[in-house]
Amino acid sequence: MKISKIVQGIEGAAISGGSDPEIKSVHYNSREVGPEGLFIAIRGLQTDGHGYIDDAVQRGATAVVAESGWKGSCSVPVIRVPNTRLALSHIGAVFYGNPSTNLCIIGITGTNGKTTTSYLTEAILTAAGFKVGVIGTINYRFNGKVFTNPMTTPEALDTHRLLRDMLQNGITHVVMEVSSHGLDLHRADHCQFDVAVFTNLSQDHLDYHKSMEAYFACKKRLFVELLNKGPKRKNAVAVINRNDPRGKSIVKELVVPYLYVGHSQESTIWAEDIKTTPEYTSGIIHMPGCMLSFRSELVGRYNVENILAATGIGTSLNIPPESIKRGIRQVRRIPGRLEPVENELDVSILVDYAHTPDALDNVLRTLRGLTSGKLITVFGCGGDRDREKRPLMGEVVGRLSDLAVITSDNPRTEPPDKIIESIISGIRPVRSKEYKARDLKKGFDEPGYLVIPDRKSAIVAGIKAASPKDTVLIAGKGHETYQIIGTETLPFDDRQVAEEAVEDIMS
Repeated sequence: MKISKIVQGIEGAAISGGSDPEIKSVHYNSREVGPEGLFIAIRGLQTDGHGYIDDAVQRGATAVVAESGWKGSCSVPVIRVPNTRLALSHIGAVFYGNPSTNLCIIGITGTNGKTTTSYLTEAILTAAGFKVGVIGTINYRFNGKVFTNPMTTPEALDTHRLLRDMLQNGITHVVMEVSSHGLDLHRADHCQFDVAVFTNLSQDHLDYHKSMEAYFACKKRLFVELLNKGPKRKNAVAVINRNDPRGKSIVKELVVPYLYVGHSQESTIWAEDIKTTPEYTSGIIHMPGCMLSFRSELVGRYNVENILAATGIGTSLNIPPESIKRGIRQVRRIPGRLEPVENELDVSILVDYAHTPDALDNVLRTLRGLTSGKLITVFGCGGDRDREKRPLMGEVVGRLSDLAVITSDNPRTEPPDKIIESIISGIRPVRSKEYKARDLKKGFDEPGYLVIPDRKSAIVAGIKAASPKDTVLIAGKGHETYQIIGTETLPFDDRQVAEEAVEDIMS
Protein backbone atom coordinates (compact mmCIF):
# COMPACT_ATOMS: atom_id res chain seq x y z
CA MET A 1 0.00 0.00 0.00
CA LYS A 2 1.36 3.42 -0.92
CA ILE A 3 2.11 5.80 1.95
CA SER A 4 -0.11 8.47 0.36
CA LYS A 5 -3.12 6.13 0.57
CA ILE A 6 -2.33 5.08 4.13
CA VAL A 7 -2.26 8.64 5.47
CA GLN A 8 -5.06 9.98 3.28
CA GLY A 9 -7.72 11.55 5.48
CA ILE A 10 -5.49 12.29 8.49
CA GLU A 11 -6.31 15.87 9.39
CA GLY A 12 -3.28 18.16 9.36
CA ALA A 13 -0.91 15.62 7.79
CA ALA A 14 2.03 17.15 5.90
CA ILE A 15 4.34 14.94 3.82
CA SER A 16 7.95 15.89 3.14
CA GLY A 17 10.56 13.91 1.24
CA GLY A 18 9.10 13.77 -2.24
CA SER A 19 8.66 10.04 -2.92
CA ASP A 20 5.59 7.87 -2.29
CA PRO A 21 7.05 4.52 -1.15
CA GLU A 22 5.22 1.22 -0.96
CA ILE A 23 4.59 0.10 2.63
CA LYS A 24 4.59 -3.60 3.50
CA SER A 25 4.33 -3.34 7.30
CA VAL A 26 3.51 -0.77 9.99
CA HIS A 27 5.23 -0.49 13.39
CA TYR A 28 5.39 1.69 16.50
CA ASN A 29 8.32 -0.27 17.98
CA SER A 30 11.55 0.50 16.09
CA ARG A 31 12.99 -2.93 16.93
CA GLU A 32 10.27 -4.61 14.88
CA VAL A 33 10.78 -2.52 11.74
CA GLY A 34 11.95 -4.31 8.59
CA PRO A 35 12.48 -3.39 4.92
CA GLU A 36 9.69 -1.28 3.42
CA GLY A 37 8.19 -0.68 6.85
CA LEU A 38 6.44 2.41 8.16
CA PHE A 39 7.50 3.61 11.61
CA ILE A 40 5.10 5.69 13.68
CA ALA A 41 6.78 7.57 16.54
CA ILE A 42 4.39 7.69 19.48
CA ARG A 43 4.98 9.29 22.84
CA GLY A 44 4.71 6.57 25.48
CA LEU A 45 4.27 6.91 29.21
CA GLN A 46 7.99 6.25 29.76
CA THR A 47 9.73 6.71 26.41
CA ASP A 48 9.28 8.86 23.31
CA GLY A 49 9.30 7.06 19.97
CA HIS A 50 10.77 10.12 18.27
CA GLY A 51 14.07 9.19 19.86
CA TYR A 52 14.07 5.93 17.88
CA ILE A 53 13.44 7.27 14.39
CA ASP A 54 17.09 6.84 13.32
CA ASP A 55 17.02 3.25 14.58
CA ALA A 56 13.86 2.54 12.58
CA VAL A 57 15.40 3.95 9.40
CA GLN A 58 18.55 1.89 9.89
CA ARG A 59 16.38 -1.21 10.17
CA GLY A 60 14.69 -0.53 6.84
CA ALA A 61 11.83 1.94 7.39
CA THR A 62 10.97 3.64 4.11
CA ALA A 63 8.77 6.30 5.76
CA VAL A 64 8.21 7.79 9.19
CA VAL A 65 5.22 9.39 10.90
CA ALA A 66 6.19 12.02 13.48
CA GLU A 67 4.41 14.76 15.38
CA SER A 68 4.37 18.24 13.90
CA GLY A 69 6.67 19.60 16.59
CA TRP A 70 9.49 17.17 15.82
CA LYS A 71 12.46 19.21 14.59
CA GLY A 72 14.60 16.33 13.34
CA SER A 73 15.17 15.08 9.83
CA CYS A 74 15.94 11.75 8.20
CA SER A 75 16.69 10.21 4.82
CA VAL A 76 13.18 8.87 4.17
CA PRO A 77 9.83 10.64 3.69
CA VAL A 78 8.36 12.06 6.89
CA ILE A 79 4.65 12.56 7.49
CA ARG A 80 4.13 15.12 10.23
CA VAL A 81 0.79 14.96 12.03
CA PRO A 82 -0.71 16.79 15.04
CA ASN A 83 -1.03 13.56 17.09
CA THR A 84 0.80 10.35 16.21
CA ARG A 85 -1.38 8.23 18.50
CA LEU A 86 -4.47 9.34 16.62
CA ALA A 87 -2.59 8.74 13.37
CA LEU A 88 -1.66 5.23 14.57
CA SER A 89 -5.35 4.46 15.02
CA HIS A 90 -6.24 5.78 11.56
CA ILE A 91 -3.32 4.03 9.85
CA GLY A 92 -3.99 0.73 11.64
CA ALA A 93 -7.59 0.73 10.44
CA VAL A 94 -6.67 1.58 6.84
CA PHE A 95 -3.69 -0.78 6.58
CA TYR A 96 -5.68 -3.77 7.86
CA GLY A 97 -8.74 -3.02 5.73
CA ASN A 98 -11.07 -1.46 8.31
CA PRO A 99 -12.06 -4.86 9.75
CA SER A 100 -14.39 -3.44 12.40
CA THR A 101 -16.84 -2.33 9.71
CA ASN A 102 -17.48 -5.99 8.87
CA LEU A 103 -17.71 -7.22 12.47
CA CYS A 104 -20.27 -6.56 15.18
CA ILE A 105 -18.18 -4.75 17.81
CA ILE A 106 -19.40 -4.50 21.41
CA GLY A 107 -17.38 -2.13 23.60
CA ILE A 108 -17.64 -2.40 27.40
CA THR A 109 -16.26 0.29 29.69
CA GLY A 110 -16.49 1.12 33.40
CA THR A 111 -14.39 0.74 36.53
CA ASN A 112 -15.67 -2.68 37.60
CA GLY A 113 -17.54 -5.49 35.90
CA LYS A 114 -16.06 -5.24 32.39
CA THR A 115 -14.53 -8.72 32.41
CA THR A 116 -17.54 -10.49 33.91
CA THR A 117 -19.87 -8.72 31.50
CA SER A 118 -17.63 -9.72 28.59
CA TYR A 119 -17.74 -13.40 29.59
CA LEU A 120 -21.52 -13.30 29.93
CA THR A 121 -21.88 -11.55 26.58
CA GLU A 122 -19.58 -14.05 24.90
CA ALA A 123 -21.70 -16.91 26.25
CA ILE A 124 -24.98 -15.27 25.16
CA LEU A 125 -23.73 -14.64 21.62
CA THR A 126 -22.32 -18.16 21.37
CA ALA A 127 -25.64 -19.59 22.57
CA ALA A 128 -27.32 -17.62 19.77
CA GLY A 129 -25.08 -19.32 17.21
CA PHE A 130 -22.54 -16.57 16.51
CA LYS A 131 -18.75 -16.95 16.34
CA VAL A 132 -17.28 -14.70 19.00
CA GLY A 133 -13.90 -13.14 19.69
CA VAL A 134 -12.91 -11.36 22.91
CA ILE A 135 -10.36 -8.63 23.58
CA GLY A 136 -10.13 -8.24 27.34
CA THR A 137 -8.27 -8.02 30.61
CA ILE A 138 -7.66 -11.75 31.06
CA ASN A 139 -6.71 -12.58 27.46
CA TYR A 140 -7.53 -12.19 23.78
CA ARG A 141 -9.30 -15.24 22.34
CA PHE A 142 -11.17 -16.58 19.34
CA ASN A 143 -11.73 -19.95 17.63
CA GLY A 144 -10.30 -21.80 20.62
CA LYS A 145 -7.04 -19.83 20.41
CA VAL A 146 -5.96 -17.84 23.48
CA PHE A 147 -3.34 -15.09 23.51
CA THR A 148 -1.76 -13.42 26.51
CA ASN A 149 -2.33 -9.69 26.66
CA PRO A 150 0.03 -6.93 27.75
CA MET A 151 -2.92 -4.58 28.42
CA THR A 152 -6.73 -4.60 28.51
CA THR A 153 -7.13 -2.51 25.35
CA PRO A 154 -4.24 -3.09 22.92
CA GLU A 155 -2.46 -0.33 21.02
CA ALA A 156 -4.58 0.73 18.05
CA LEU A 157 -2.38 -0.98 15.46
CA ASP A 158 -2.53 -4.28 17.36
CA THR A 159 -6.29 -3.95 17.80
CA HIS A 160 -6.93 -3.63 14.06
CA ARG A 161 -4.53 -6.48 13.25
CA LEU A 162 -6.33 -8.67 15.79
CA LEU A 163 -9.73 -7.71 14.36
CA ARG A 164 -8.47 -8.51 10.85
CA ASP A 165 -7.30 -11.94 12.03
CA MET A 166 -10.66 -12.57 13.71
CA LEU A 167 -12.55 -11.58 10.58
CA GLN A 168 -10.42 -13.85 8.40
CA ASN A 169 -11.15 -16.72 10.79
CA GLY A 170 -14.90 -16.38 10.49
CA ILE A 171 -15.60 -14.40 13.67
CA THR A 172 -18.85 -12.43 13.47
CA HIS A 173 -18.99 -10.64 16.86
CA VAL A 174 -16.21 -9.16 18.99
CA VAL A 175 -16.59 -8.30 22.68
CA MET A 176 -14.02 -5.68 23.63
CA GLU A 177 -13.16 -4.28 27.05
CA VAL A 178 -12.36 -0.61 26.53
CA SER A 179 -10.23 0.89 29.29
CA SER A 180 -9.99 4.56 30.20
CA HIS A 181 -6.30 4.49 29.23
CA GLY A 182 -7.25 3.00 25.88
CA LEU A 183 -9.82 5.72 25.28
CA ASP A 184 -7.48 8.51 26.34
CA LEU A 185 -4.66 7.19 24.16
CA HIS A 186 -6.90 6.81 21.07
CA ARG A 187 -6.54 3.03 20.91
CA ALA A 188 -10.20 2.55 19.94
CA ASP A 189 -10.83 5.71 17.91
CA HIS A 190 -11.21 4.00 14.53
CA CYS A 191 -13.12 0.96 15.74
CA GLN A 192 -16.69 1.02 14.48
CA PHE A 193 -18.82 0.08 17.49
CA ASP A 194 -22.31 -1.39 17.23
CA VAL A 195 -22.97 -1.39 20.99
CA ALA A 196 -21.28 0.45 23.85
CA VAL A 197 -21.84 -0.47 27.50
CA PHE A 198 -21.30 1.52 30.69
CA THR A 199 -21.02 -0.64 33.82
CA ASN A 200 -20.19 1.88 36.58
CA LEU A 201 -17.62 4.41 37.76
CA SER A 202 -15.69 4.50 41.03
CA GLN A 203 -12.24 5.64 42.09
CA ASP A 204 -9.33 4.13 40.19
CA HIS A 205 -6.39 5.21 38.00
CA LEU A 206 -6.14 8.69 39.49
CA ASP A 207 -2.36 8.42 39.21
CA TYR A 208 -2.98 8.73 35.46
CA HIS A 209 -6.17 10.78 35.16
CA LYS A 210 -5.54 13.06 38.20
CA SER A 211 -9.26 13.60 38.89
CA MET A 212 -12.54 11.71 38.79
CA GLU A 213 -13.84 14.27 36.30
CA ALA A 214 -11.01 13.55 33.86
CA TYR A 215 -11.41 9.80 34.42
CA PHE A 216 -15.12 10.00 33.64
CA ALA A 217 -14.51 12.19 30.59
CA CYS A 218 -12.38 9.40 29.11
CA LYS A 219 -15.08 6.80 29.71
CA LYS A 220 -17.73 9.09 28.25
CA ARG A 221 -15.81 9.41 24.95
CA LEU A 222 -16.89 5.89 23.99
CA PHE A 223 -20.55 6.99 23.99
CA VAL A 224 -20.63 10.64 22.93
CA GLU A 225 -17.81 10.48 20.37
CA LEU A 226 -16.85 7.01 19.15
CA LEU A 227 -20.32 5.45 19.09
CA ASN A 228 -21.63 8.43 17.17
CA LYS A 229 -19.33 8.37 14.16
CA GLY A 230 -18.67 6.21 11.14
CA PRO A 231 -21.00 4.16 8.98
CA LYS A 232 -22.59 2.28 11.89
CA ARG A 233 -23.80 5.29 13.88
CA LYS A 234 -27.38 5.12 12.57
CA ASN A 235 -27.88 1.68 14.13
CA ALA A 236 -25.59 1.99 17.16
CA VAL A 237 -27.01 1.46 20.68
CA ALA A 238 -25.76 2.36 24.17
CA VAL A 239 -26.45 0.15 27.20
CA ILE A 240 -26.27 2.20 30.40
CA ASN A 241 -26.32 1.13 34.05
CA ARG A 242 -29.00 3.36 35.57
CA ASN A 243 -27.93 2.42 39.10
CA ASP A 244 -24.84 4.59 38.68
CA PRO A 245 -25.47 8.37 38.64
CA ARG A 246 -22.75 8.79 36.01
CA GLY A 247 -24.84 6.67 33.69
CA LYS A 248 -27.61 9.25 33.77
CA SER A 249 -25.03 11.92 32.97
CA ILE A 250 -23.94 10.03 29.86
CA VAL A 251 -27.53 9.70 28.66
CA LYS A 252 -27.97 13.49 28.72
CA GLU A 253 -25.31 13.79 26.00
CA LEU A 254 -26.26 10.78 23.89
CA VAL A 255 -27.49 11.20 20.33
CA VAL A 256 -27.86 7.45 19.71
CA PRO A 257 -30.61 5.19 21.13
CA TYR A 258 -29.97 3.67 24.53
CA LEU A 259 -31.23 1.01 26.93
CA TYR A 260 -31.22 1.57 30.66
CA VAL A 261 -30.49 -1.46 32.85
CA GLY A 262 -30.91 -1.47 36.60
CA HIS A 263 -32.87 -2.55 39.65
CA SER A 264 -35.91 -0.29 39.24
CA GLN A 265 -38.90 -0.33 36.91
CA GLU A 266 -37.70 2.96 35.44
CA SER A 267 -35.08 0.97 33.52
CA THR A 268 -35.69 -0.65 30.14
CA ILE A 269 -34.34 -3.91 31.56
CA TRP A 270 -34.59 -4.53 35.29
CA ALA A 271 -34.42 -7.32 37.84
CA GLU A 272 -36.51 -8.38 40.80
CA ASP A 273 -36.90 -11.32 43.20
CA ILE A 274 -33.12 -11.60 43.46
CA LYS A 275 -31.88 -14.50 45.56
CA THR A 276 -28.22 -15.12 46.27
CA THR A 277 -26.69 -18.15 47.98
CA PRO A 278 -23.11 -19.47 48.23
CA GLU A 279 -23.87 -21.60 45.14
CA TYR A 280 -25.92 -19.36 42.83
CA THR A 281 -27.76 -16.12 42.10
CA SER A 282 -31.26 -16.17 40.65
CA GLY A 283 -34.10 -13.82 39.86
CA ILE A 284 -36.47 -12.42 37.26
CA ILE A 285 -35.36 -10.05 34.48
CA HIS A 286 -37.98 -7.80 32.92
CA MET A 287 -37.26 -7.10 29.25
CA PRO A 288 -39.26 -5.26 26.60
CA GLY A 289 -42.20 -7.53 25.87
CA CYS A 290 -41.26 -10.42 28.14
CA MET A 291 -39.90 -11.68 31.47
CA LEU A 292 -36.94 -13.98 31.88
CA SER A 293 -36.11 -16.12 34.90
CA PHE A 294 -32.38 -16.65 35.34
CA ARG A 295 -30.01 -18.67 37.44
CA SER A 296 -26.28 -18.02 37.49
CA GLU A 297 -23.35 -19.57 39.33
CA LEU A 298 -21.87 -16.07 39.63
CA VAL A 299 -22.44 -15.22 43.28
CA GLY A 300 -23.39 -11.82 44.70
CA ARG A 301 -25.93 -9.09 44.05
CA TYR A 302 -23.31 -6.94 42.34
CA ASN A 303 -23.10 -9.59 39.62
CA VAL A 304 -26.77 -8.95 38.83
CA GLU A 305 -25.67 -5.63 37.32
CA ASN A 306 -23.25 -7.49 35.07
CA ILE A 307 -25.98 -9.95 34.09
CA LEU A 308 -28.32 -7.05 33.29
CA ALA A 309 -25.64 -5.35 31.19
CA ALA A 310 -25.10 -8.53 29.17
CA THR A 311 -28.87 -8.92 28.81
CA GLY A 312 -29.00 -5.34 27.54
CA ILE A 313 -26.39 -6.17 24.90
CA GLY A 314 -28.36 -9.23 23.85
CA THR A 315 -31.57 -7.22 23.65
CA SER A 316 -29.96 -4.46 21.59
CA LEU A 317 -28.77 -7.11 19.10
CA ASN A 318 -32.18 -8.84 19.00
CA ILE A 319 -30.87 -12.03 20.58
CA PRO A 320 -33.76 -14.38 21.51
CA PRO A 321 -34.53 -14.44 25.26
CA GLU A 322 -33.90 -18.19 25.43
CA SER A 323 -30.34 -17.67 24.13
CA ILE A 324 -29.80 -14.95 26.72
CA LYS A 325 -31.04 -17.25 29.47
CA ARG A 326 -28.87 -20.13 28.25
CA GLY A 327 -25.79 -17.92 27.99
CA ILE A 328 -26.21 -16.61 31.54
CA ARG A 329 -26.56 -20.17 32.82
CA GLN A 330 -23.45 -21.40 31.01
CA VAL A 331 -20.98 -19.02 32.67
CA ARG A 332 -19.84 -20.98 35.69
CA ARG A 333 -16.44 -19.58 36.60
CA ILE A 334 -14.38 -16.57 35.53
CA PRO A 335 -10.63 -16.67 36.20
CA GLY A 336 -9.77 -14.63 39.25
CA ARG A 337 -13.33 -13.51 39.97
CA LEU A 338 -14.34 -15.12 43.28
CA GLU A 339 -12.49 -18.15 42.00
CA PRO A 340 -12.57 -20.91 44.63
CA VAL A 341 -9.50 -22.81 45.80
CA GLU A 342 -10.63 -26.36 46.49
CA ASN A 343 -9.65 -27.73 49.90
CA GLU A 344 -10.66 -30.18 52.64
CA LEU A 345 -10.25 -27.69 55.49
CA ASP A 346 -13.95 -26.76 55.44
CA VAL A 347 -12.77 -23.21 54.71
CA SER A 348 -13.97 -21.17 51.74
CA ILE A 349 -10.86 -19.79 50.02
CA LEU A 350 -11.53 -17.37 47.18
CA VAL A 351 -9.25 -15.42 44.83
CA ASP A 352 -10.62 -12.19 43.39
CA TYR A 353 -9.31 -9.33 41.25
CA ALA A 354 -11.01 -6.65 43.39
CA HIS A 355 -8.49 -3.81 43.61
CA THR A 356 -10.63 -0.72 44.06
CA PRO A 357 -12.58 0.46 47.14
CA ASP A 358 -15.91 -0.12 45.39
CA ALA A 359 -15.02 -3.60 44.13
CA LEU A 360 -13.76 -4.66 47.55
CA ASP A 361 -16.91 -3.30 49.17
CA ASN A 362 -19.11 -5.31 46.77
CA VAL A 363 -17.18 -8.54 47.19
CA LEU A 364 -16.82 -8.31 50.97
CA ARG A 365 -20.49 -7.42 51.51
CA THR A 366 -21.42 -10.46 49.43
CA LEU A 367 -19.09 -12.74 51.38
CA ARG A 368 -20.18 -11.30 54.72
CA GLY A 369 -23.75 -12.30 53.90
CA LEU A 370 -22.73 -15.81 52.86
CA THR A 371 -20.21 -16.61 55.61
CA SER A 372 -21.30 -18.29 58.84
CA GLY A 373 -17.80 -18.02 60.34
CA LYS A 374 -15.18 -15.29 60.24
CA LEU A 375 -14.07 -13.35 57.17
CA ILE A 376 -10.32 -12.99 56.55
CA THR A 377 -9.01 -10.77 53.77
CA VAL A 378 -5.48 -10.82 52.36
CA PHE A 379 -4.80 -7.76 50.21
CA GLY A 380 -2.40 -4.99 49.23
CA CYS A 381 -2.24 -2.02 46.84
CA GLY A 382 -0.19 -1.54 43.71
CA GLY A 383 2.90 0.64 43.72
CA ASP A 384 3.38 3.61 41.36
CA ARG A 385 -0.41 3.82 41.04
CA ASP A 386 -3.35 5.71 42.54
CA ARG A 387 -2.18 6.53 46.08
CA GLU A 388 -5.45 8.12 47.14
CA LYS A 389 -7.38 4.85 47.06
CA ARG A 390 -5.05 3.02 49.47
CA PRO A 391 -6.55 4.30 52.75
CA LEU A 392 -10.03 3.88 51.25
CA MET A 393 -9.30 0.24 50.51
CA GLY A 394 -7.90 -0.17 54.03
CA GLU A 395 -11.08 1.27 55.53
CA VAL A 396 -13.33 -1.02 53.49
CA VAL A 397 -11.38 -4.17 54.34
CA GLY A 398 -11.09 -3.21 58.00
CA ARG A 399 -14.78 -2.48 58.33
CA LEU A 400 -16.05 -5.61 56.58
CA SER A 401 -13.42 -8.21 57.58
CA ASP A 402 -12.76 -9.88 60.91
CA LEU A 403 -9.08 -10.05 60.06
CA ALA A 404 -7.18 -8.02 57.46
CA VAL A 405 -3.80 -9.34 56.37
CA ILE A 406 -2.06 -6.38 54.73
CA THR A 407 0.63 -7.34 52.23
CA SER A 408 2.21 -6.37 48.90
CA ASP A 409 0.38 -6.40 45.58
CA ASN A 410 2.61 -5.28 42.70
CA PRO A 411 4.87 -2.81 44.57
CA ARG A 412 6.80 -1.94 41.41
CA THR A 413 9.41 0.71 42.25
CA GLU A 414 7.76 1.90 45.47
CA PRO A 415 8.96 0.63 48.87
CA PRO A 416 6.28 -1.82 50.10
CA ASP A 417 6.44 -0.31 53.60
CA LYS A 418 5.32 3.08 52.25
CA ILE A 419 2.36 1.52 50.45
CA ILE A 420 1.37 -0.42 53.56
CA GLU A 421 1.57 2.73 55.71
CA SER A 422 -1.08 4.34 53.50
CA ILE A 423 -3.34 1.30 53.84
CA ILE A 424 -2.95 1.25 57.62
CA SER A 425 -3.97 4.92 57.84
CA GLY A 426 -7.38 3.85 56.56
CA ILE A 427 -7.72 0.62 58.49
CA ARG A 428 -6.64 1.81 61.94
CA PRO A 429 -9.73 4.02 62.66
CA VAL A 430 -12.03 0.99 62.19
CA ARG A 431 -9.73 -1.85 63.35
CA SER A 432 -7.32 -0.74 66.05
CA LYS A 433 -6.16 -4.21 67.12
CA GLU A 434 -2.84 -5.12 65.48
CA TYR A 435 -1.70 -8.73 65.51
CA LYS A 436 1.66 -10.32 64.83
CA ALA A 437 1.85 -13.56 62.87
CA ARG A 438 2.80 -15.51 65.99
CA ASP A 439 -0.41 -14.32 67.70
CA LEU A 440 -2.56 -16.20 65.19
CA LYS A 441 -1.19 -19.69 65.59
CA LYS A 442 -4.24 -20.61 67.64
CA GLY A 443 -6.66 -18.41 65.74
CA PHE A 444 -8.07 -15.07 66.89
CA ASP A 445 -11.10 -13.78 68.76
CA GLU A 446 -10.95 -9.99 68.43
CA PRO A 447 -11.20 -8.35 64.98
CA GLY A 448 -7.98 -6.73 63.84
CA TYR A 449 -5.21 -6.63 61.27
CA LEU A 450 -1.63 -7.71 60.75
CA VAL A 451 1.11 -6.76 58.33
CA ILE A 452 3.12 -9.31 56.34
CA PRO A 453 4.83 -7.59 53.37
CA ASP A 454 5.78 -10.85 51.62
CA ARG A 455 2.66 -11.87 49.71
CA LYS A 456 3.28 -15.61 49.81
CA SER A 457 3.79 -15.54 53.57
CA ALA A 458 0.67 -13.38 53.96
CA ILE A 459 -1.49 -15.84 52.01
CA VAL A 460 -0.17 -18.74 54.06
CA ALA A 461 -0.82 -16.85 57.32
CA GLY A 462 -4.35 -15.90 56.26
CA ILE A 463 -5.27 -19.50 55.48
CA LYS A 464 -3.64 -20.85 58.64
CA ALA A 465 -5.60 -18.34 60.74
CA ALA A 466 -8.90 -19.70 59.42
CA SER A 467 -11.10 -22.18 61.25
CA PRO A 468 -13.82 -24.39 59.76
CA LYS A 469 -16.71 -22.37 58.24
CA ASP A 470 -14.49 -19.28 57.84
CA THR A 471 -13.91 -17.52 54.52
CA VAL A 472 -10.52 -16.34 53.25
CA LEU A 473 -10.54 -13.76 50.44
CA ILE A 474 -7.25 -13.20 48.61
CA ALA A 475 -7.86 -9.93 46.78
CA GLY A 476 -6.18 -7.68 44.26
CA LYS A 477 -4.45 -9.85 41.67
CA GLY A 478 -7.08 -12.38 40.66
CA HIS A 479 -6.11 -14.03 37.37
CA GLU A 480 -2.63 -12.48 37.27
CA THR A 481 0.25 -14.95 37.16
CA TYR A 482 3.02 -12.53 38.09
CA GLN A 483 4.16 -10.01 40.66
CA ILE A 484 6.05 -6.84 39.73
CA ILE A 485 8.78 -6.03 42.25
CA GLY A 486 11.07 -3.18 41.30
CA THR A 487 11.41 -3.46 37.53
CA GLU A 488 11.22 -7.28 37.53
CA THR A 489 8.15 -9.29 36.65
CA LEU A 490 8.29 -12.52 38.64
CA PRO A 491 6.06 -15.61 38.41
CA PHE A 492 3.35 -15.48 41.09
CA ASP A 493 -0.19 -16.86 41.14
CA ASP A 494 -2.40 -16.34 44.21
CA ARG A 495 -4.33 -19.49 43.34
CA GLN A 496 -1.26 -21.66 43.17
CA VAL A 497 0.19 -20.21 46.39
CA ALA A 498 -3.12 -20.87 48.17
CA GLU A 499 -3.24 -24.45 46.88
CA GLU A 500 0.30 -25.05 48.14
CA ALA A 501 -0.60 -23.57 51.53
CA VAL A 502 -3.58 -25.92 51.80
CA GLU A 503 -1.40 -28.90 50.89
CA ASP A 504 1.14 -27.89 53.53
CA ILE A 505 -1.56 -27.60 56.21
CA MET A 506 -3.07 -30.96 55.25
CA SER A 507 0.28 -32.80 55.24
